[in-house]
Amino acid sequence: MSAVVFKKAQRWYPGAEKPAVPGIDLEIADGEFMVLVGPSGCGKSTTLRMLAGLEEVDAGEIYIGDREVTHVAPKDRDIAMVFQNYALYPHMSVAENMAFALKMAKVPTDERNRRVADAAAMLGLTDYLDRKPKALSGGQRQRVAMGRAIVRQPQVFCMDEPLSNLDAKMRVQTRTDIAKLQAELGITTVYVTHDQVEAMTMGDRVAVMKDGLIQQVAKPLELYDRPANLFVAGFIGSPQMNLLEATAVDGQARIGGYLVPVDPGASRRAEGAITVGVRPEAWRVVGPEDGGLPLKVTVVEELGADAFVYGTSDVAGTPSTVILRVSGRHHPGRGDVVHVTTDPEYVHVFDTATGERLSD
Repeated sequence: MSAVVFKKAQRWYPGAEKPAVPGIDLEIADGEFMVLVGPSGCGKSTTLRMLAGLEEVDAGEIYIGDREVTHVAPKDRDIAMVFQNYALYPHMSVAENMAFALKMAKVPTDERNRRVADAAAMLGLTDYLDRKPKALSGGQRQRVAMGRAIVRQPQVFCMDEPLSNLDAKMRVQTRTDIAKLQAELGITTVYVTHDQVEAMTMGDRVAVMKDGLIQQVAKPLELYDRPANLFVAGFIGSPQMNLLEATAVDGQARIGGYLVPVDPGASRRAEGAITVGVRPEAWRVVGPEDGGLPLKVTVVEELGADAFVYGTSDVAGTPSTVILRVSGRHHPGRGDVVHVTTDPEYVHVFDTATGERLSD
């Protein structure tokens, strides 16, 4: 197994006004599951394809283990790629699809059969080895694609949005299977997705990207609890963080006529225009006399144990919709007016102009 290192790796497409990836620096530990996440066009797939050798590297270097692979042919990098569209051969059986790369590498038949059988057992495909891909469900086809990668015993797995073609239930099941499988195999994995829920639930660490640049690399809970800037704060979390425009006043954040207490670190650094972030679950519903922010409830999403309450406020600086996470059994109804507040330790403060985090 091997670590992966990007050193100022750049990809600039011919004719483009600026590089798709200006120069990425990233270290991925041996056996780590690293997720690259971000909106469409942020450069995450380009970064993965540079590692796989499917995109040229115009500047910088890429290493797998101690070996520089910047300009090494894809077939010589010892990586295995799992694509969004499965890329299975329709005329071959599951076993033949899984064994194809080994056959091309002239691996002996007994060894091929052993590796295929082992991978099929891990993936629950033993009973399907004689079937053609058209006889399988989408989730089963994706497991075949995983099996084809596993049998090669590569140094690195490269996975490019492998769950995008699955329905919601199958996505949940398959992402659990992939995370469990990677932990068992211990193979360094770079996984690309635009779905921040996938990123949070699967990765040992997550790299959040925007415009070809890494905004923050951290463990999932650190991204959630301490976003480095406004972009990460708004991108990570479902529903997303409530972001309110405010002014720093005497160690507090003024939102319209309401004062929100902030942590000591932010109160020392905050000046002028700031943005206050509050997670939906961090709000507390209080009485009108307690000075909370008034919200008129417009939508209630009942999810069983929890409910998401969406409301609007006439207070200057509040977004068009403010989201609360409350008990699924006791919550306000549409048309009700509620007052909400929070505590300083749950308030994230950012400089509005730079997006930089000011909170401790």
